[in-house]
Amino acid sequence: MIDFSLGYRCVVLAFVVVFCGTVQAEEAKSAGPPDSSIAVDGDALLAEYFQRQTAQLAGDVFAGVETLEDWQQQRARRHAELREMLGLDPLPAKTPLESVVTGQLDREGITVERLHFQSMPGLYVTGTLFRPQEVRQPLPAVLYVCGHGRVKADGISYGNKASYQHHGAWFAKHGYVCLMIDTIQLGEIEGHHHGTHRYGWWWWNNRGYTPAGVEAWNSIRAIDYLQSRSEVDGQRIGITGRSGGGAYSWWAAALDERIKAAVPVAGITSMQNHVVDGCIEGHCDCMFMVNTYRWDFPLLAAMVAPRPLLISNSDKDRIFPLDGVVDVYQKVQKIYRLYDAEDQLGLNITEGPHKDTQELRVPAFRWLNRFLKADDALIRQPAEKLFAPEELRVFASLPEDERVTTIHESFVPAVSAEALPETHAALQTAAATWMEGLRTKAFAGWPNGEMPSLDIELLGSVRREGVRLRVVRFLSQEPFQLPLFILDAPEAASTDAAAGNEVTLTVLDDAGWEAFAPWASSVWPALNGEGNVPAAASDEAKPGAEWVARLRETPGQTLAWLPPRGVGPSSWTEDKRERTHIRRRFMLLGQTLDGMRVWDVRRAWQALSEVVPAPSAKRTLAGEGKAAGWALLASLFEPAVDELVLEGLPARNRDAYSILNISRVVEIPQLVAMATDRTGRVRVQVAPGSREAWEPVQAAGQRWWSDGSRLEVLPAPSASSPSP
Repeated sequence: MIDFSLGYRCVVLAFVVVFCGTVQAEEAKSAGPPDSSIAVDGDALLAEYFQRQTAQLAGDVFAGVETLEDWQQQRARRHAELREMLGLDPLPAKTPLESVVTGQLDREGITVERLHFQSMPGLYVTGTLFRPQEVRQPLPAVLYVCGHGRVKADGISYGNKASYQHHGAWFAKHGYVCLMIDTIQLGEIEGHHHGTHRYGWWWWNNRGYTPAGVEAWNSIRAIDYLQSRSEVDGQRIGITGRSGGGAYSWWAAALDERIKAAVPVAGITSMQNHVVDGCIEGHCDCMFMVNTYRWDFPLLAAMVAPRPLLISNSDKDRIFPLDGVVDVYQKVQKIYRLYDAEDQLGLNITEGPHKDTQELRVPAFRWLNRFLKADDALIRQPAEKLFAPEELRVFASLPEDERVTTIHESFVPAVSAEALPETHAALQTAAATWMEGLRTKAFAGWPNGEMPSLDIELLGSVRREGVRLRVVRFLSQEPFQLPLFILDAPEAASTDAAAGNEVTLTVLDDAGWEAFAPWASSVWPALNGEGNVPAAASDEAKPGAEWVARLRETPGQTLAWLPPRGVGPSSWTEDKRERTHIRRRFMLLGQTLDGMRVWDVRRAWQALSEVVPAPSAKRTLAGEGKAAGWALLASLFEPAVDELVLEGLPARNRDAYSILNISRVVEIPQLVAMATDRTGRVRVQVAPGSREAWEPVQAAGQRWWSDGSRLEVLPAPSASSPSP
């Protein structure tokens, strides 16, 4: 990755150099500007972080499992976790399928039915059912879930079932019923798999939504459909598919025990491959669960045990690398061994790239023959396409009541922002539930156990005309050691005031950092290679005149600023594509970048409390823009926040940040209500255009608190107004 943080680093250095003028030695460290250790290689830190986190998940994968009883005691919980991480908890109602066969084709001894059903009202699934022309008794069945094979001409999508049709034809010619279903993105009705990958819909993380959940649900309902057919032996159903279909084979087989044998092809690899080696960049969102419970992928494989499972892949697959595939296989062997079912688990590796090759098909056919038909005969006939894509088209025109293109808006239930408790007692009861949800669903990826040492280190301390700047570094989470900038005027304060009348921590997002540092922009280009500023540098560039004036006018104040990980001194690449996949990596680790920045705010609050103890001081936590949301959430977990100042705070999670599952738990008005009840005073300057959305919480506040000044909601500043 390219490092774009040099400018930020120079600004930090200039900040201290210009501010100090003639520097005095103090506090057990040579005075002078902090050295370059303030600024770090953010890309290298991030790489180390991902390596550490991935290793932790890999090490925990079967922790505590030594016997079959150990695993069976875990399995029910794991099953529930997987449903939740796919957005299937609670499981949707199994509404009538409303299946319709829209046409039929006969060719080379097989019949193909073009059909659709609704896995939930309006969620249409288009498919083709392949069977022998003559069916005299119920047959074994295979659900074939398609990978990403677009078939589209003249603006008409024929679905990826047209791309993979040769598999269905082979199964029908060999005594199976095979149902092939389109995916929501590449089907006849074109939905979305790339919300975070392509469109920046980070609110999918807030909602706990992944299109993998929809594909899993459609597969479960497809099993329902197969069992409704008289031609199908409902006790002999298998599943297979490759690439995306390989992944959906995992979800369905893990969740639905009616599937008796599974062959996921090129659909799984290790967390190490995805996060550290970068394979996530080759995958859309449909390939992953929302990893709330921090699984590594051998756990997913274990959910199929002890049913027959063949893990199949090619050896030169760049998005499912061989080492990760083998790692999953070797680890899940432990679970099959506990069941005494090692002969039910197989690994098939063929030569080739990420492609639907005959070398991959044949072992899948043999595996399903073996376990669904007790047939070990040689495969003598290849799988070949028999139909033109247009022959497999289900809809002459798409249904107007379809929800495929918008299912991401409703598939996972969300809380209502307007659902506010009637009384203060009810608020406190609800707050306990909300906080538990935040701990277990939104921030389960935070470090567990006791808080580690902050390892606070003074990097530099400089004075000028009675005003002091200190820069300290603290450990937020390995390996992120973050700077905290602390400004006060101890010489101007009285003895009592010096103990601290008010301490304010302001959290900086990217925009806040750029607003914090620009006064040095006319100086830092003049820095030479040793980080010194020529004596002739203009005094007009001295920093923070308004902050200095505030400190002198009101003795006893301390002002502090935090740039959390990835902001300012620890910033990483500015490449838009790389930043997108960085954020996706966090989700795959059961976190989000915003969620871990909330952790950074908590740790900065703790560090500031140690550096400036001041037990009698009023302590204020502030943030603007994105940082307002981080500050709001951090205030709910840290003691002694007396006031919260939030500028530009949106009224809804969707517009504020990306926090895992938060919209399944609580919305911003409820968060503000909790924070207000906890701190005693919250001032919110709303984001532009959101004033009306805040009216219900203001009205509720009048019911909850007799002191009407607790919650102050201010309108957004006009475009011509200066920032507060």
